[in-house]
Amino acid sequence: MFNDIGPLELVTIVVLAVLVFGPDKLPKVIQDVMRTIRKIREFSESAKEDIRQELGPEFKDFELEDLNPKTFIRKHLDSDELGLKEIRNGFDLKKEMAEVTDAVNSRESDSSTSSSGSGSAGSGRIDMSKKPEDPGKEDRPPFDADAT
Repeated sequence: MFNDIGPLELVTIVVLAVLVFGPDKLPKVIQDVMRTIRKIREFSESAKEDIRQELGPEFKDFELEDLNPKTFIRKHLDSDELGLKEIRNGFDLKKEMAEVTDAVNSRESDSSTSSSGSGSAGSGRIDMSKKPEDPGKEDRPPFDADAT
């Protein structure tokens, strides 16, 4: 329950409790806190049991922690029914990006040598080094500020 409390924090809490409640009342306060925690646990366990009974026998192993999306996904993906681990291990993003970069670079070098040698008018490729035509020349419908 208190996995993230270190020894220094625990000592600080004990010293503050002694200062606030005093050494005489501290055991009574600890008993009251423990009783309250037990009641809360009993209430939550009874609520879980009521939910399981209402859902029926097919949900007898149902846990409320499974409703957390992270837990739900982790539970269903760890079973690896779909073979996701094999896909994940077989996919190397750096290798794929290097292959794409090499392909693009070789294609650019091929187009530059072919355009300088034989001309690229008939090749069907688009020259990306040219600037697009002026957008003002296009026929756009008139803008109506009142319509918007």
